[in-house]
Formats: sequence, C-alpha cells, structure tokens
Amino acid sequence: MESQQKLPLSEARAIISKFTTTCHLTQQIICFFSVGSLRNGAAGFQRVKRGWVWNQFFVLEEYMGSDPQYVGKLHTDLDKGDSSVKYTLSGEGAGSIFTIDQTTGDIHALRSLDREEKPYYTLRAQAVDIDTNIPLEPESEFVIKVQDINDNEPKFLEGPYTASVPEMSPVGTYVTQVTATDADDPTYGNSARVVYSILHGQPYFSVDPKTGVIKTALPNMDREVKEEYQVLIQAKDMGGQLGGLAGTTIVNITLSDVNDNPPRFSKSKYWYLVPESSAVGSAVGRIKAHDLDIGRNAEVEYIIVPGDGGAMFDITTNEHNQEGIIILKRPLDYESKKAYTFKVEATNAHLDPRFQSFGAFKDTATVKINVLDVDEPPVFNKPSYVMDVYEDTPAGTIIGAVTAQDLDASGSPVRYSIDWKSDLDSYFDIDPVEGTISTNELLDRENIAQHNISVVATKLSDPVLTSRVAVTVHVLDINEFPPELASPYETFVCENSKVGQVIQVFSAKDQDLPSAGQQFSFRTHRIPLRTNHFFGMNVIQRRSGFRRRLQEIYLLPVVIEDNGYPPKSSTGTLTIRVCGCELDGSLLTCSAEAIFLPVGLSTGALIAILLCIIILLGNICFQRV
Repeated sequence: MESQQKLPLSEARAIISKFTTTCHLTQQIICFFSVGSLRNGAAGFQRVKRGWVWNQFFVLEEYMGSDPQYVGKLHTDLDKGDSSVKYTLSGEGAGSIFTIDQTTGDIHALRSLDREEKPYYTLRAQAVDIDTNIPLEPESEFVIKVQDINDNEPKFLEGPYTASVPEMSPVGTYVTQVTATDADDPTYGNSARVVYSILHGQPYFSVDPKTGVIKTALPNMDREVKEEYQVLIQAKDMGGQLGGLAGTTIVNITLSDVNDNPPRFSKSKYWYLVPESSAVGSAVGRIKAHDLDIGRNAEVEYIIVPGDGGAMFDITTNEHNQEGIIILKRPLDYESKKAYTFKVEATNAHLDPRFQSFGAFKDTATVKINVLDVDEPPVFNKPSYVMDVYEDTPAGTIIGAVTAQDLDASGSPVRYSIDWKSDLDSYFDIDPVEGTISTNELLDRENIAQHNISVVATKLSDPVLTSRVAVTVHVLDINEFPPELASPYETFVCENSKVGQVIQVFSAKDQDLPSAGQQFSFRTHRIPLRTNHFFGMNVIQRRSGFRRRLQEIYLLPVVIEDNGYPPKSSTGTLTIRVCGCELDGSLLTCSAEAIFLPVGLSTGALIAILLCIIILLGNICFQRV
C-alpha cells in the first residue's frame, strides 16, 4: 500500500524513529513495521509503507543436528533482493551463539542450548545500506526463546527420607511428605507436571499422587510383629503418562512403640530357699515379668498382694532390667515359721487407656519361700542387764543372773562366762551353768561407782556360736560416815533478846553419796530442834534475861543424825556468846575475845567501841610512863 500524502523530510525521519517493537510469537508470524519511503515531487515528499519482515524466533533446546539450527529470518520490505541491504545482529550471544546472514537475514544457532541454563536471549537487529552503512530501519530489540523439551527427570532433593508413625494407628494417619522437583518449564506442556506413586511398600502405606503425602494404608500395624518398613516412592513427569521421565526415593518408616502389651511372667510359680540368718534388707529372690513393648512402655511395677508375705517381704523394681527384687523386711525364724506363700502382681508403670480394653494389663505369679534352719548363737532374754550391789558386800554374794537359750531345734545347752577384757580386776564371777553373777571381792563405791562387764553365752554343741550381752553393775553407797556441822559456827545472843527469837541457822554435811530424799535430824540431848528444808536447823532462844557478867559463853551440844542405812549420828557443839545490843538488836559490844563485828552496827555503838579503845590505849601509855 502506498499513500500520496507528502511530508517534510525531518518529519518523516521522526516518524521512522517511533516504530520500534519486539515480537514474541509461538508460531511463524510476519510482523510489518511501516516506514516512510521518501520520493521527491513538485508538491513535497510522498510517504510509502515499508517495514521489517521476520519470523518469530524459537530455538529448540538440546538440538543434536550436524548443521547449525535454523532460528528464523530478518527481512525489511526495503530489501528488493539486489543485495543493497545488509543485516546486522548484536546483543546476548550474537556472533558466538547466534549468527546472521548479512545478505539474506537468516539467523542460525551455532551450538546446542539448554533452557534450564538460560531460557531466552535478548538481541537487537539493524538493516543498513550496504554501501553507505546508513540505517534503513530503526534498531529493533527481539527475543529468541529456548523452547523446552522434557529432558529433566523429577528429583527428590531431600531423600532418602526417615519417618515414624505410632503402631496401631488407624488407616489414613499422616506419616510424612516427599517432594520432587523437575527442572523443565512448568509453563510449557506437561514436562514438569509430577505425579507420585508407590513402587514398593504396599499395602502398608499410600501416597497422594499430587501432594506426595504418605499415609498409613493398613490398620493395626504391630511394632512387635514388624518394626521397620522401606517404602520406594516414584515421581514421574508428563503427568505420569507413558514416555515421562521418573525419579525415585526411599522412605524408611519406623513404627514407634505404644503401650499395647501387658507384662507377662514366664511362669506362674517361683520357689526360693532362704536361710533364716538372712539379713534384714537383703535380696532373697528375683522375679521378672517380660513386656514386649520398649522404653518407658516396658517399665514394670511389682507389688505384693496383701496376705502371707506382706509383713515379712517387700519388692522393688530394678530400673535397668525391670526385675522385681524381693527384699526381706523382718528377721526370719525357722522355729516360728518355716514357709511363706504370697502373690506378686506386675503392672505397667505408664498405662495407655486406648489399649486397656484389650484385656487385663497385669499379670500375677505365686511366690513360695521356704525358710532354711541355720544354727544360731544363743539368745539372751534381755538386750542388756542392770544390777545393784551395796559396797562392802561380802565376796561370793550373788547379785543377779543372766539367761540365754538356744532357739534352734537342737536346743543345745548354754554355758556362760565373763569376757576378761571387760573385767580386768576380776571383781565378779559367773556360774557357767546357771548364769548367776556374784562378787569376787569387796567393792568400794568411792573407788569405782559403776562396773560394765560383758557376759558371753556359748552353745555347748558348737562353741563357735556365741553371743554377748552388756551387764551394768551399780555399786550402792552404804552409810559409812556420820553427818557433821557444815562449818564451825560462832554466834551471839543479845542480853535484851526475847524468848522465841531465832539467833542462828546452821546446816550439816555428810561425806556419803547424797541420795534422793536424804535428810538430817537435829536435836539437843533432850530436845528436838526445828529443821529447815531437811538440811538445816534454827537455834531458838528459850528464855530471856542473859547477863554477860553472870555467864558470857554458852556451849550447845547438837546431835545430828542422817537417814542412811544404817543410820549414823554425831554431836557438834555450837558456841554462843552473850553480847550487849541496842534496842533494834544491833550489836554494841561483846567480850574482848569476840573480835567478829557483824555488819549493821549503829553509829552509837561504833562511837562506844572507839571510846573503849581510846581509854584502853591511854591506860597502856600511862603505865609505861
């Protein structure tokens, strides 16, 4: 088509510069770009439609032909076929990957291309006058797209997979998800559309063909029957159709344990022989219930069913091997009881309520323990003995007895002895048959107040079997010493004192061992004196009108008697001086021999005493002159 409209040359060139485009077509389509063909005329320029002409460019990846792969053709309608137009190519891969025939405009790919490496190339085309090299068309940008072929299989980038699902899970329980990727173009055809399937692992598991989610497909899968499964998953492109490429991965699936099995004893009865000499707290038997589960689901708890053995035995669980250890709680005695029979119950420590309805989640076994007779040492009837004996008891006096007997069925006689290490000075002796203990010499409480000896009992039939008991002998005090005044007492009585006045409080002492309730009694030769708290006495004036000039000193004999056995007594003498006192009882003066001045003298009394001293000193001085 042509137009007779005439345009200025400058305007025509501006129009040409605006017509630039890029074609992206999937089929061979001719694109026309109008240009102005300049013609001179009397009335101005005449514009004629011309343009680029080429096929949309696609190049097939992985081309294996021997000749360069034809891509397409560049053409302008200015090219009349007279070789006056030259075509040039620039941009990505120009000259190295893509080449153009400068005369015909044919484009070829020089080597095989990989879409996954680079999906398209952007180039620029130019048509110029072959002689002047002046552009005939504006430079145009276009794209050569690498067309995908199905040359990549799906790949599992994270395989092989490891997953776990609880045993006994219902059908459809989620296990894990696998994912395969395909490097082909997901927008072109089905090359990258992946479908999942199981090649190995049915009928236990299934896989979703679109998502790759793996689920259980068989109910009540039992770990105790089969624990591990290896599932082979395939991912195939082309939507799984014939001719598609495929990749595989392995999924290792483990059934995790749940507590769906109770503990079970391997036998229903257990017998043990236990010596009666077994120590309390020792293990006398082991019993085990086996559980097919593992880990914490296989932990077993044991209890003794209340009955014959509950008071004598206990049971604990060994946490390492889940054995039940039977422990002795009390001493065994063959002579008292020769056998015990009881039941032991085994249960799981961590029950799962989902499976308790399957049956009883416990098992019971019977345990019988026969007690073995063992020769034992004699047994004393007391854990220790305490005996009392008075000091100075004659030698050979029996002070007590110990008793031991052989509790074994043989009933062997017992012989007694005193361990010489506990009685180095041989204060005591023991009858070897009767067990009576007697003194061997006189005892002195003031020397040794307590003796600790050890008595040995030996079986006559087996002298190796012995037992010991501690005997404590307290030496009791006898009344050896009479009581006496606690200290020398010297007191006074006032000339003006009244009848019934207390003039002195005194006490007594005794060298014998004080005992609870010990007391003293005091009396003159004829009159009992008033006691004070059992240990003291008040001296009470019985008359008045004492005169120093008539009698200056009185001696009061006091008889002191204790309550010991036998009672002891002694006589002490109190010295009482007659003194002059003031009306309030304050001491004024006594005889010259009385030098003791009690605290509390009045001022007048002190002045009188000083005057006497001054007069006395003055007389002495006068006589010397």
